Amino acid sequence: MGTRTAISFALAAAFASSAAFAQTGTVKVAWVDPLSGMMAPLGQNMVRSWQYAADLANQQKWAGDVKFEVVPFDNKLSPQESLTVLKSIIDQGIRYVAQGNGSGVAIALADAIQKHNDRNPGKEIVFLNYAAVDPSLTNEKCSFWHFRLDINADMKMEALTAFMAKQQNIKKVYLINQDYAFGHSVEKAAEEYLKQKRPDIQIVGKDRHPLAQVRDFAPYVAKIKAAGADTIITGNWGADLALMVKAANDAGLTANFYTYYAGTTGVPTAMGASGANRVRQVSYWHPNDPQVKGQDIVEGFKKKFNDDYYTMATYTAFKMLGDGIKKAKSTEPLRVAYAMEGLKFTSLNGEVEMRATDHQLQQPVYISTWSKVDGKAVKYDQENTGYGWKTEARLDSYVAAQPTSCQMKRPAKP
Repeated sequence: MGTRTAISFALAAAFASSAAFAQTGTVKVAWVDPLSGMMAPLGQNMVRSWQYAADLANQQKWAGDVKFEVVPFDNKLSPQESLTVLKSIIDQGIRYVAQGNGSGVAIALADAIQKHNDRNPGKEIVFLNYAAVDPSLTNEKCSFWHFRLDINADMKMEALTAFMAKQQNIKKVYLINQDYAFGHSVEKAAEEYLKQKRPDIQIVGKDRHPLAQVRDFAPYVAKIKAAGADTIITGNWGADLALMVKAANDAGLTANFYTYYAGTTGVPTAMGASGANRVRQVSYWHPNDPQVKGQDIVEGFKKKFNDDYYTMATYTAFKMLGDGIKKAKSTEPLRVAYAMEGLKFTSLNGEVEMRATDHQLQQPVYISTWSKVDGKAVKYDQENTGYGWKTEARLDSYVAAQPTSCQMKRPAKP
């Protein structure tokens, strides 16, 4: 064999080997969220949801011969702790990061990942944001490396207030939210959108409280009662909403709740029968709607963990990642990120699109009411309460879509 032929053969073999490697092996996804503190039960549910969806993706070969593995990291709900964890993730060579609980954490991670990627070409990291919904992440703080799988806070409020505008019994609204970026965005959007759609509605009070620190919401509930509110709008989640609902029940508060996260761990138990027909939630999916899929996943998850599958963004994440890997014919984050831009694919709530301009997933939006299981409109309950979510309205993705101010800087295309 001549020298030139030998070199050509070696190069061809190396290329074939690298192409084969790119489409096989295991992609690790670092899950960064709380597994300690007041939000630990929520974190435990969500890491299970990620692992369950990864198993599903592996069994059904969503990424072909590429397998997924979820590696959990406890960030204690702290932006600072999350940045320390990120260093460990980088050291371990993990190239995909998933996070969702707390927009303060998401903003810190998105910024740190952008800086890391700028300094380390060839070792980039993709950020899969499955629940942090501060609008800034797909507006002025947008990043090529960040992909949001949830509907953002403004999309949620657009849907909620469109529904509320038709409820003539709403006269006096109270806003109570967690005191950080996301809570502020919920408060701002509620004021703006209600003013546009129902200027007659009075906002009779506003409160912000520390995230995951309040153990007794009785003083806040007393203020809401004294203000004469008939309706409460809150973006609270996890223990902060569960404890507030409990305090409202204890005080005999009869106001209706319009929420972002009444389906999160602990809240269904706190609501029980007393929340029936007066707590509503805005979401991108719930298992009782006849237009959605995933009932088999809900049942399988319940059987395996005796827990509720509600973070459907975990399914969407692996669907998008799997399709992106197959389209890119690579597991390299830069190639996969470009493949996921503008990607249309089917999730449990129908066809969705990862909008290329800002990496905000466009998907349907649901308004549902906490209702007694009847085997028809409400087949699946939550937390063994005998109550679950009944669809009141479904908005197509274009209805809740919001404009973006994102001016995305993209790396050179490979």
